[in-house]
Formats: sequence, structure tokens, C-alpha cells
Amino acid sequence: MKITSFDEYKQIYQYSVNNPEQFWAGIAETFQWRKKWNKVLEWNFTEPRVRWFDGAKLNITENCLDRHLDTIGDKPAIIWEPNDPSEDFRVLTYKQLHSKVCQFANVLKNNGAKKGDRICVYMPMVPELAIAILACARIGAIHSVVFGGFSAQSIADRIQDADCNIVITADGGFRGAKDIPLKSIIDDALVQCPSVKRVIVLTRTRTPVAMIKGRDVWWEDEVKKVETQGNIDCPAEEMEAEDMLFILYTSGSTGKPKGVVHTCGGYMVYAGYTFDTTFQYQPDEVYFCTADIGWITGHSYIVYGPLSQGATSLMFEGVPTWPDAGRFWDITDKHKVNILYTAPTAIRSLMSFGDEPLKGKDLSSLKKLGSVGEPINEEAWHWFDEKIGHGKCPIVDTWWQTENGGHMITPIAGITPLKPGYASLPLPGVQPVLVDEKGNEIEGNSVSGNLCIKFPWPGMLRTTYGDHERCRQTYFATYPNMYFTGDGCLRDEDGYYRITGRVDDVLNVSGHRIGTAEVENAINMHSSVVESAVVGYPHDIKGQGVYAFVVSPNHQDDQELARKDIIMTVARIIGAIAKPDKIQFVSGLPKTRSGKIMRRILRKIAEGDTSNLGDTSTLLDPAVVEEIKAGAL
Repeated sequence: MKITSFDEYKQIYQYSVNNPEQFWAGIAETFQWRKKWNKVLEWNFTEPRVRWFDGAKLNITENCLDRHLDTIGDKPAIIWEPNDPSEDFRVLTYKQLHSKVCQFANVLKNNGAKKGDRICVYMPMVPELAIAILACARIGAIHSVVFGGFSAQSIADRIQDADCNIVITADGGFRGAKDIPLKSIIDDALVQCPSVKRVIVLTRTRTPVAMIKGRDVWWEDEVKKVETQGNIDCPAEEMEAEDMLFILYTSGSTGKPKGVVHTCGGYMVYAGYTFDTTFQYQPDEVYFCTADIGWITGHSYIVYGPLSQGATSLMFEGVPTWPDAGRFWDITDKHKVNILYTAPTAIRSLMSFGDEPLKGKDLSSLKKLGSVGEPINEEAWHWFDEKIGHGKCPIVDTWWQTENGGHMITPIAGITPLKPGYASLPLPGVQPVLVDEKGNEIEGNSVSGNLCIKFPWPGMLRTTYGDHERCRQTYFATYPNMYFTGDGCLRDEDGYYRITGRVDDVLNVSGHRIGTAEVENAINMHSSVVESAVVGYPHDIKGQGVYAFVVSPNHQDDQELARKDIIMTVARIIGAIAKPDKIQFVSGLPKTRSGKIMRRILRKIAEGDTSNLGDTSTLLDPAVVEEIKAGAL
């Protein structure tokens, strides 16, 4: 949705709140349907039961591929940049992508896949990963992508939960200087997964792998069979709007991951609408989202959102710091990237290398920047703005979750006046509210509370796979008739929203509520700090004390002085009440592969309860936990 001014945004927003069904029907009209809906929306948040565009029939791949063939068939759909800069990049036009998706959809059918099957995808960031999930969607199979770095046990849990019958993987994957043995990890996982009848293996790293007769087949061989059979086309399966499109597992507060379910019609409309609206995408722009397709950001903003809008989406196999910390800037320069969408974790990491990696890189093609995954701290925001955007690129600091399907609260590029650290305002069609502990709505501005959404939106989760009660308990039981985000939030004097961190990450120090994100933001302002994580621990006098884990490679030898400097910084920015009681210097923080800091592990270490830290196998670097335990104060 193209918006020309901030006043127009306000008018459209008001209309969307007053007439939500007409608003969303208007957005849905811009997509291709085989049959229109009988009813725009039916909902209650008690069961919960939410149905969008009921009775409509469609296939999301016709919207992402077929409908573009006559108009922009020769436009690049995906530009793929490999891990190793000396390897050739690849470009797939919409016509080429369409033909590869049809081809692989026929491969899936030949291997017994049918509508409604759950297919696990565990692959490196190569174009075939996008082809695989689009091929699943084309035949009506439900894809469950597992990030290509999860452990065998994590994969087994997800395959068992969804009862998958096919796995699509690769011999291995490249990530920076590492080779990841994907196929052998899958083999370990499948020992526990009798439901899997077929494994399709793409050649990527040429690592020797075990191929089990009757179960494992090579991607390339299967494609050749389809070519010799001559089935070039694969008509798209007709789907109901509320049919399942994919399951994506997200870590829960319990150890067991929960499978968030998104459906064909609502998710398509929401991913496409938010991509177009937030980034104000123009037809000739090259768009680069640095996420992995194994996460919701990759689903919505590398594959479905951009392709449904006929965009050119750049996909990168590697990591931002290999072979050196200038990799993003090389890619931006080489492919003349116009929109760069990345995570605060990546930005802070790149900041720590200073200006050297930016030298000689032409970033003048950039027009818009975006941030995703967590609130971006002000220092990182300013660095991103000045060093990367050269002060001329709006930064969209997007707040949303796996469960939301797409952006919820975010600036609109070039339209919303920006404030560093603020997700700013809700997109048209999104109705956030702040509530107090009892669930009463907090009206007006200059207030803070728990962030809820009081009206459904098309991209929201419908259930957690195989366990609807868990969905109800997690998202709809805390506050009656509202979706609870789990986040605390502040609404300032201008009505701008600032996410203050998970509600369970709020400290109560001497009766004052302090968001951990707020304290971290302050600590990160200190010149020697790269990153920090703050948790509460029991304190005799204050109730809760503030324990800070700080990554500060240059804290010299005088740790005591560095601690005092950091305490002074926090006191200066928030006030004495928020000063950390304990500061532990660490070389890194325990993070999931999506860059989320696992605060529950840090909380247990701070509390001195290290006997049961739960599953650390899904962390990017499990060894860092041992180091932190050893150095606990």
C-alpha cells in the first residue's frame, strides 16, 4: 500500500480501525483468488477461533509466481549471493523460479507427497531452499522449515510433533568458515522418527554422506527423472483460505518448542501488504533481507512477502563477518542494494569493527534501512543511520513476532517521522492496546503497560500445531478478549510505541519497575561495551538486584574501574535506581541462532542455580554458557 504523507497514514489508519473488514477486503482485492470469500472475518479470542476470507480459494504460489509471468517474467525474483565471495552469484528470474518450483513440485509428488502432508525442510541458505518451500505450497503440502544449525534432537522433536513424512535437506552447508554436516545431523535425528519415509538430498558441499536405500534420494537425480517424464508444469493445488500453509517452531517458556500455524489466505495477504507498506517498495528496487529462511523473517520477508509483490529479493548464504566484517557492504555495493533489512545484533557486531571495513564501499544505492528481531538501541540506530545510510535513509524499526506473521508496529519508510529506539506507530489494520496487570486498558499517552492486540489481523497464528489449548493459554488466557504479546511497552507523549522487553524481563527494584531492555540500552551506551544482557536476581534489600553480563573486549585490565564507569553511565541515563549490582564481563552471550539472547539461562546463573539450565544445544555457541558459569559473581 503506497502512502504519500503522514496525514494520509493517519486517515487510512483511522479508517482501518473504524471499518476493519472493509479495509482488509480492499487489501485482499489486490491479490489473485480462484474464488472470492463468503465472509471477510469471523472471530472470537476466547476459544480462540479466527477465520479470515472464509470460503475463498487460492494458491499462494500463483500470487508469488504465475501472476507475474506475463508482466515481469524476466525480472530477477531471487539474487543469490554465496557464502564464499569467489563463488559465482546466481540470478533467478520469475520465469526461471516458476519453472524450478513446478519441477520440484513434481519431484515431491513422485516421492509420495500430497496435499496436507507435513514436510520438514533443513537446508542451507541456497535458492533451492526457497524453491522447496514454494513447491510444498504449490501442491498443498505444509512445510516446516528448521534452521540449518539446529541439533539432531531439536529436529527430531519438530519432525515428531508435526508427524512429517518427508525431509528435504542437503549434504552440507557453508556458514562463514564453517561447514555444517546437514545430512549426517538429519541421519542422527531420523533414528527417532519412524514417520519419515523419504529424504531428498541436495548436493551443496560435496561432503561424503550415507544414503540409505529406499529412503534417501538425490535432488539432482529426482529432477532428471521429472525432466525425462516431460512434466514441465505443475498446476497449483486449490487451497481454502484457512488451510494450513506452514508450521514454524518457536521456543516456548517450557522446554518443548511450539509449532506456530499460519494459513494460506490471511498470511499471504498480510505478508504481501506489510512488505509493500513498510518498505514502500518501488518496482525497480533491489531488496536485501539478511535473515535466514529458517526464521519467520525469512519466510515473510525473503520469500512470500517480496515475491507476492513482484520484488527482487536478495538471499545471502553466509555471515556478516566472513571473510571479513565488510561482507554486507561488499554485497550492497556489488548488487546496488536499495533496501537493507537486518538485525540489531548484526549491526552492533559490525559497529565493533570500527570504520575500516566500510572504506572504499559504495553504499550510495541505499534508500531505506530496516531493523528486525529486537528493539534497536539508540547507539546502534545512530551508527546505522550515519555510517550506512549516510543520514538519508529512513530506518524502519519493525516490531512483530513469529506468531504475528508480519510487521505490526513500525515506521513506514519515508512517511513516519522517526525516533531512535521507537517502533513508532501501528500499521493500518493493527490495533494495539496497553493494559495494566489486571487487564484494564490504559488510555492516553505518556503511559506504559503490557502490550496486547484487541482485534484480529490476517497474518496472526491460528493455533499451535496439535495443541490448541497451548495456543489459548499462551496468547489469549492472560487478558480476556485480547492477544497478549508478552512484551511490555511504553507509549510516549506523541503516541509512539517503544518496546521495553519481555514482561518476564521486567525487574522490580525497590518497588520500581525497570525493563531489562532499558538498562541494557544504557549499558550499551558506554563506549567500551559491545553488547549486554541484564537479568534480575534475589536481593535481600531491594527484592531484586540487577545483574549485568557485559561483552566489552577493551575493558583493559582494570575491571573495577570499567565497572564503575558502566554504573555511572546507567545512573546518568536512567537514574541511580537502575544501577547494576553485579557486572560480569563475558566474551559472549548465550544466543539462539536467530540472535535472541537466552535470558532464562542467564537468570539461572545469576540466581546461582546452575544445576538445571535446560537444553543448550540450540544455542549458537553452547560453550559460552560454561565460561559464564565459571566466572559467575
